[in-house]
Amino acid sequence: MKKVDNFVLKSFIGPLIFTFFIVLVILILQFLWMYVDELAGKGLSFKVVAELIYHFSMTFVPTALPLAILLASLMTFGNMGEFSELSALKSSGIPLQRIMSPLFFLIGFIAVISFFFSNNVLPYSSDKARTLLWDIRRKKPDINIQAGTFYNGVPDFSIKISTKDPVSNRLDNLIIYDHRDRRGNTSVILADSGYMKTTPDGTALIMTLFNGKSYNEVEEKNVNPDARKYPSRKDVFKEQSIVISLVGFDLERSQDGLFKSYAAMKNISQLTFYIDSLNKTYNEKRALQFKEYNTVKIYTQRNFQVSPYGPKGKTDSLKNLVKFDAKVLYDSLTTLDKRTVLVKAIESLKDGNSYMAEIGESIHFEIKFIKKFEVEWNKKLTMSFACIVFFLIGAPLGAIIRKGGLGTPSVISIFFFVIYYVISISGQKMVEEDVVGTFAGMWAASYILLPIGIFLTYKATTDSVIMNIDTYLMFFKKIKNYLFRISINKNAENSESD
Repeated sequence: MKKVDNFVLKSFIGPLIFTFFIVLVILILQFLWMYVDELAGKGLSFKVVAELIYHFSMTFVPTALPLAILLASLMTFGNMGEFSELSALKSSGIPLQRIMSPLFFLIGFIAVISFFFSNNVLPYSSDKARTLLWDIRRKKPDINIQAGTFYNGVPDFSIKISTKDPVSNRLDNLIIYDHRDRRGNTSVILADSGYMKTTPDGTALIMTLFNGKSYNEVEEKNVNPDARKYPSRKDVFKEQSIVISLVGFDLERSQDGLFKSYAAMKNISQLTFYIDSLNKTYNEKRALQFKEYNTVKIYTQRNFQVSPYGPKGKTDSLKNLVKFDAKVLYDSLTTLDKRTVLVKAIESLKDGNSYMAEIGESIHFEIKFIKKFEVEWNKKLTMSFACIVFFLIGAPLGAIIRKGGLGTPSVISIFFFVIYYVISISGQKMVEEDVVGTFAGMWAASYILLPIGIFLTYKATTDSVIMNIDTYLMFFKKIKNYLFRISINKNAENSESD
């Protein structure tokens, strides 16, 4: 049996490593596709890009593992079934569950490793990745002026050129609008040619202009708007240099822990502590709000009972009322008092509705905030448990379809992973909106797909052909032959009648 276990493990570990790195590369490419606009044109060094990809690849590991296990188990048992190795083992009296048992222990070990990775490595990598991405977003793009259009990448300047020499970097026919005074297009510079270069430390841009003119509108202060003369100044120059600060164009690294307050940056113990603290604060606030509501209610009832709009001469009797009857009190008022009471009642009703709406929004926001921590707490467990669920689906399914390689298993793996992903995301959204409970929403994909895996394992053990395409082809072939025989019989009957 040890030889069988070693054979099964060797057959599985190779495809697992191969598919894991394929899935990880696909997830990294998806990340680059999503953020390519924020990374392009920033002049980032290879080291910075490699560091960003490394930290984000670490955050993709818990997602890539279940899909890799599903694909590897399909490939392994599909190959064993296609080359009759699985049939040989079964004919030797070894049931499918015994063949799967060493892999089941291996997947259990991988699930435990995935949990510890999600609990310890993932928060650190997520924090580093988001911090670095935040720094890259703050970095301004490199100066790359194109001919024929206005370039607004230089702070407080708008620059247009007609041509640009790619060899010498000479710029021709420059139009430069200077907005440093924050007064609109009141300062413009025209030059025949010029050059731009950054200082060695990269903190400033030096523009050297040749053979040009500058026009500036002089600001008139304390002048009647009707008496403005709009004075201006015109300067002619053969050579002029402008120094512009490039603060923000370099990559400024932030300190670690910039996003440490986020739920995704915490481990299970920290999440448990925060969830308990937030729930305690939430319950205390609800109790305080309920107490305030009762206080306002009692005060309002007392205020109505001693209302100045009561019937004159009956104040003492109103104070002694045991039961508050609004209709009796309202009928005892004069017409003017009735109008005043109705106006005040409407105002109080509007104020009450506004107060309740505000309290409701505040409560809903706090609940959503707590749910985010509960979602992250459960996600660290669900992604690890998904390894076991996908193995229970992939292994028996591969034994049933008996198709190895990367084609058919890839299609089936994507199909089941999309189902799992859609259910997980839908459940997470409903949990965050407090539509369903945290356990019901976060574990929905697991307790929906787990029975499917158990059912497929049972069918594979009994050598079911429910997933064998030849079975369905044979069924349709029988229907085709049946229809063909009926057609021949009808043609024969028609020939005899003729």
